[in-house]
Amino acid sequence: MTTRYGRGGGLVNAIWLILSIFLAGINGIAAADAKPARILAIGTSLTQGYNLPPGRDFTAVLQAQLKAKGHDVTVVNAGVSGDTSAGGLARLDWALGEDFDGVIVELGSNDALRGLGVEQTRTNLDQVLTKLKTRKVAVLFTGMKSPRNLGPEYVAAFDAVYPELAKKHGVLFYPFFLEGVAANLKLNQADGIHPNEEGTKVIVRGMLPYVEKLLAKIDAVAEAGSIVSPSKHGAASHDHSRFCQP
Repeated sequence: MTTRYGRGGGLVNAIWLILSIFLAGINGIAAADAKPARILAIGTSLTQGYNLPPGRDFTAVLQAQLKAKGHDVTVVNAGVSGDTSAGGLARLDWALGEDFDGVIVELGSNDALRGLGVEQTRTNLDQVLTKLKTRKVAVLFTGMKSPRNLGPEYVAAFDAVYPELAKKHGVLFYPFFLEGVAANLKLNQADGIHPNEEGTKVIVRGMLPYVEKLLAKIDAVAEAGSIVSPSKHGAASHDHSRFCQP
């Protein structure tokens, strides 16, 4: 009887060993297939990092802060100096040529600086958000404010575009990209428009909780099976060479 029991126990142990090896293999494959969440930041010189040293632009600082908080995410810099909402719309499909899980949209500041028609800016941004919705990409839409010297009517109309479109499309919304930095001489370069290194850190610090909400949305969609690429937040890498401008 003891011998028979011993043989049965050995068989059970063997089965458990085989199951353990099988499950370990599955877990290993899943870990190998896991990729960082990929976020595209499309915008103007504010995103590009105008006149800032390498590695000190908005996307680089944002990615470093996300990495410090344990997120595995690649943030790609698609900022172009001088770009308008029309320019951003025109290059959006090209910029999304690679697979991205999320997009940060920072467009429209140059429209206001040039005093372009508010309705055209609205139409362009509306189309940008519509395209991203069609692509089923999670979005963080960042707002902009008009220079106050353009008159109260223009200012009111322009500033209202962003919250209205965010509500229409149901996207995450950060009300003002330059929150805490605009008009602060200590946080801007000599032109009074572009953030310096300290200003960029302030922008990232304010926006970081919203980007983490964006990552949560990416994870939720991935878990629901709508996005193939998983996002497991741990270490990060930075890639923006595709969008470097001369």
